Amino acid sequence: MTASTKTSQARRSDATRTAILQAARERFAADGYERATIRAIARDARIDPSMVMRYYGSKESLFAAAVALDLRLPDLTGVPRDEVGRTLVGHFLGLWEENEELTAVLRVGATNPAGAERMQGIFREQLLPVARQVCPDPEQVPARAALCAAQLLGLALTRYVLRLPAARELTREELLAWLGPTVQRYLTAPNP
Repeated sequence: MTASTKTSQARRSDATRTAILQAARERFAADGYERATIRAIARDARIDPSMVMRYYGSKESLFAAAVALDLRLPDLTGVPRDEVGRTLVGHFLGLWEENEELTAVLRVGATNPAGAERMQGIFREQLLPVARQVCPDPEQVPARAALCAAQLLGLALTRYVLRLPAARELTREELLAWLGPTVQRYLTAPNP
């Protein structure tokens, strides 16, 4: 096999992986984890279903690869201490507004062990380090980060998944005014 043949096959392989992941992201976002099928994803990617299994092995592995989310959480060391909650709420509002993958992960995380595991990984790898930057007591970091996650995921669930009219009607400024102080308290207030 020549070097150009190997390069050509690698490009096709990369293109196939990209097509599968794009189709999976869209299908998981539209249908949720349970209703999305390997056949539908393969059809959307214009490939045979066996190719999806060849590259990813299982629906769970495909989901984990498709939703490898980077929350791009801000470095809070330069943020005034009394603005940390508002900064995080604003950041998450921006993410939820622009990224349907987060909605898909939330839907799946609520109904499927693979999705819940993915959400736990995101929490562990991305939110805990941010909470460590501002939490006054290192032993309380996991509990405080969990309270923040509950608040932010609750907002996402009511506004972007369930689409409750009252949650949808709140403006960004209203959400920042209501939730910012709550998240701030969870992260920086003295232990109750």
